[in-house]
Amino acid sequence: MFGKRSLDSGDTVATKPPAEKPRPAAAAPPRPAAAPLAPSTPLEIGQMPERRAAAPAPAPVAEPPARGRSEAYFQTKAQIFSALIDTIDLSQLAKLDNESAREEIRDIVNDIITIKNFAMTIAEQEDLLADICNDILGYGPLEPLLARDDIADIMVNGPNHTFIEVGGKVMETSVRFRDNMQLLNICQRIVSQVGRRVDEASPICDARLPDGSRVNVIAPPLAIDGATLTIRKFKKDKLTLDQLVQFGAISPAGATLLQIIGRVRCNIIISGGTGSGKTTLLNCLTRYIEADERIITCEDTAELQLQQPHVVRLETRPPNIEGEGEITMRDLVKNCLRMRPERIIVGEVRGPEVFDLLQAMNTGHDGSMGTIHANSPRECLNRMESMIAMGGFSLPARTVKEIIVGSVDVIVQAARLRDGSRRITHVTEVVGMEGDVITTQDLFLYDIVGEDANGRLVGRHRSTGVGRPAFWDRARYYGEEQRLARVLDEAEVEHR
Repeated sequence: MFGKRSLDSGDTVATKPPAEKPRPAAAAPPRPAAAPLAPSTPLEIGQMPERRAAAPAPAPVAEPPARGRSEAYFQTKAQIFSALIDTIDLSQLAKLDNESAREEIRDIVNDIITIKNFAMTIAEQEDLLADICNDILGYGPLEPLLARDDIADIMVNGPNHTFIEVGGKVMETSVRFRDNMQLLNICQRIVSQVGRRVDEASPICDARLPDGSRVNVIAPPLAIDGATLTIRKFKKDKLTLDQLVQFGAISPAGATLLQIIGRVRCNIIISGGTGSGKTTLLNCLTRYIEADERIITCEDTAELQLQQPHVVRLETRPPNIEGEGEITMRDLVKNCLRMRPERIIVGEVRGPEVFDLLQAMNTGHDGSMGTIHANSPRECLNRMESMIAMGGFSLPARTVKEIIVGSVDVIVQAARLRDGSRRITHVTEVVGMEGDVITTQDLFLYDIVGEDANGRLVGRHRSTGVGRPAFWDRARYYGEEQRLARVLDEAEVEHR
């Protein structure tokens, strides 16, 4: 039997027993009928959907024209797609790896174009081949965007509007989906890879792509104008502190100071707004963790990419359709204390789990790290106090402050500036308390001094002149006090 399906790449393939259709002489011999398949399972990346008994699929519907594509192009694509599905054996295609399946599809589509005498330029033919392969095997119209390494974010606002962020600036693309159902099917394909679902009963979902890129989906009825898909992409080549120096995110002396802070097992909170580079910076700092340390990460969606050999990755779980079985971040942090960790890394602290993280930092798990949404180091401290209060802990305010002071050593503030650039604006120590106020001291600051002719902000990192940080004794314990003193001296020279 030959599979029948619509142009919507997310639809389930249904079987239909047509009369045998021998392929024309110019094409390859017809493919043998396949044995019946088991009930279909969730789609895997690069895998064709399995067939299930159902009514014949509706006729292919042409996609609306996008900028740069004519209506005739989409009509031709619909005809070729229909002929392809009549010809190809889906069960055999499902057994191939992604690259082989693409080659098979390309060969058959070229045959169809030759036999039916479609008048197409080479460029149009290549575009059509890529579109059809992406519809069947990938994420449809999103594939060209996912392949670009210069895109930081992909934002799909319904089927007709897709935006990307490149170089810190947001711009609209010509990418369009056939309708909201095609977009929703692609969202389902993405979230099913991590065992999650998105539908009217569960319209909000966090997931990830195989490369670790973060995905958020919010579907109707919550999203009024159609499903909204947001993808925070990760670069294929992971950034390092040296590259952050080249980009101007931190000065050379500041980067060395961050290396020392990570090396001597200071407890670090990375603070910043959305899109400021908190996760990127956290990945950079984890590179300086010793290879023999046992690290446990706790995240809502696993996106940290640590290079050490001894890493245990934990991920929260949303409730099932009955509203049961939820595993929260707090559950993970509490459980990882029983897993003999040397460092605990929490991808993003949003609620009462901050109390468990602070307790872990203060009870022998030095060098633990986490990220928090906040606009300054002082606001970061206030947010931690607020999140502890939200958890229902009936602790005096002074006790909460003492826990924070005894747990957090350094706050690194990241910011996304108005020109789209990302900078580390503060490296701040938590020193102690004066009365009921937590005292801090800045080691490094970033000052904006103006902007250039292109509208890019011009600034500089400077040392505040602190010659002996509060973690000096810790640095001496790890044999890093000489390097620390040298870095602080270099920072003074840089500042002058």
